Amino acid sequence: MVLCTEDGHKAGTAPKAEVHTASTPLHFAFSAWLFDDCGNVLLTRRALNKLTWPGVWTNSFCGHPGPDETFEDALVRRASEELGTTVKKIESVLPSFRYRAVDASGIVENEICPVFFAEVDGELNPNPDEVCEFEWVSMENLKEAVERVPFIFSPWLVEELEQFPE
Repeated sequence: MVLCTEDGHKAGTAPKAEVHTASTPLHFAFSAWLFDDCGNVLLTRRALNKLTWPGVWTNSFCGHPGPDETFEDALVRRASEELGTTVKKIESVLPSFRYRAVDASGIVENEICPVFFAEVDGELNPNPDEVCEFEWVSMENLKEAVERVPFIFSPWLVEELEQFPE
């Protein structure tokens, strides 16, 4: 994983297994929201074996860029690895999004995490080590669900949704 400084500059790398701890250093990540032809967004439920937020509903997928990888290239790679699909029309929507959250087990997420929208461009074949369920929903229904039961969603989904332009 690519570590970074408070002002967003690269500050070295570290193995993923050593980064996500109770004192996670600031690092780069990305968050992707996939849409279908009808404008519905893909929600995924994180696999139950995930280190952080297992079983929690979240946006389509997230990931970490490699040391010499653009966010867009990392997004394309992770769409294939996590969802078994391809994407098109990648659009940056929250380029400076950053968050810090602590999961129930005490593991910290501490990321500079640009957010992207993209369109799904193929069938879904989710990796069961990453995703245990998925659902296509309207943004209207998602916003209503987050308002009613925010605790079933990842903290980054809730924060991102609040910051999206209308």
